Amino acid sequence: MKTKKTLPTAGLVSIKEGKLLLAYSNNRKAWYLPGGKIDAGEEALQSLRREILEELNINLDPDKISYYCHITASAYGLAPEVIMEQECFLYPLTEPIEPSNEIGAVRYFSHQEYLEESVQVIGVLHVFDKLKADGLI
Repeated sequence: MKTKKTLPTAGLVSIKEGKLLLAYSNNRKAWYLPGGKIDAGEEALQSLRREILEELNINLDPDKISYYCHITASAYGLAPEVIMEQECFLYPLTEPIEPSNEIGAVRYFSHQEYLEESVQVIGVLHVFDKLKADGLI
């Protein structure tokens, strides 16, 4: 049996009109929460701010970021033994989004619209479930 490996990540949860912002990863060919891996020695919030600057060219205002939840799920597109551990942060995004080269597109999705995509990422489905349970979408 292979040993489970954890992949610590940070994700941005931005909601507009009952829909969740997702970014299309050109590398993984799927829609994800904007964000990414937490580097060694980095805190989740630092990682989130760095990743969003790299991916969406947005310098998040730290005063508007609030911790939302922790998600554990299989890391999509990686070996089955890799488990994503994601710290999710709520942010009321008003800044213009300018995706970097690694991001093919950004879009707000309803839960139903996401389910109609050809690929769903388990961690994103968990976030949709939590947002629905909490009455945020």
